[in-house]
Amino acid sequence: MDPKCWRVELNDGRFIPVLGFGTYAPEEVPKSMAGAATKVAIDVGFRHIDSAYLYQNEEEVGKALREKIRDGTVKREDIFYTTKLWATFLRPELVRPALERSLKKLGLDYVDLFIIHVPIAMKPGEELVPKDAGGKIILDTVDFCDTWEALEKCKDAGLTKSIGVSNFNHKQLEMILNKPRLKYKPVCNQVECHPYLNQRKLLEFCKSQDIVLVAYSALGSHRDPNWVERDSPYLLEDPILNAIAKKHNRSPGQIALRYQLQRGVVVLAKSFNEKRIQENFQVFDFELTPEDMKAIDGLNRNFRYEKLLL
Repeated sequence: MDPKCWRVELNDGRFIPVLGFGTYAPEEVPKSMAGAATKVAIDVGFRHIDSAYLYQNEEEVGKALREKIRDGTVKREDIFYTTKLWATFLRPELVRPALERSLKKLGLDYVDLFIIHVPIAMKPGEELVPKDAGGKIILDTVDFCDTWEALEKCKDAGLTKSIGVSNFNHKQLEMILNKPRLKYKPVCNQVECHPYLNQRKLLEFCKSQDIVLVAYSALGSHRDPNWVERDSPYLLEDPILNAIAKKHNRSPGQIALRYQLQRGVVVLAKSFNEKRIQENFQVFDFELTPEDMKAIDGLNRNFRYEKLLL
């Protein structure tokens, strides 16, 4: 089967490609690189592209998508594009304008998936992370159930095909699932997930609710000092991961991605390096053994790379 066709069904009947291309990069990386890397990713075979308002690169990513549609590499319906509602737009009246702003930057009529980026509301405004004079984040008080209703309206308006959440824990998910007059369940919960933080319990809960778990930081390689502590361990240097990689004649990164696919997790791979982008897509033609999976399960230490906001 063509890897580009590897998809799983969401609870709203739509399908999401199991392997996605992440476009986040630290501030010092030129935004143009996100566009160039997106074009490479599409040429390699990626059809699921993940971005967000927070990443401040949607103009570049949108331009890359439109170029690849224009040159005939893909049709719009081949692409599954995700954007995220940032924390400063969680008030219900700000939700649709935020999505419309992303659509305008992207040059698209709709996105495939629109998700609440974090279960934290911050003071509305143009500042991405509003802080007081003492450097403390200024929070806002918002009922996420009201925010969710505004997302449901965006889906009904055809601005997004599916809606979901990100960085939600079990209790926060239940708050949405148990809300009165729930029209649409979240189709996914995108969270940090890798062998050092395998999210076993959250994955089990999501599966029981027919919610797809989407893994970011799956390679543990993103080390932006704004979010990640400098002394964090290097996942891809882990000896067990490397031993399994050597056995299969693969890279540790390919093993980390394949591990998620075999657990039923949709996984995002992020790299702006052409060779690595190609390598990250080559995870459909080998299989980890039950012993490999057990050994990787054993690496879990509930270690979170993304510490500084959540």
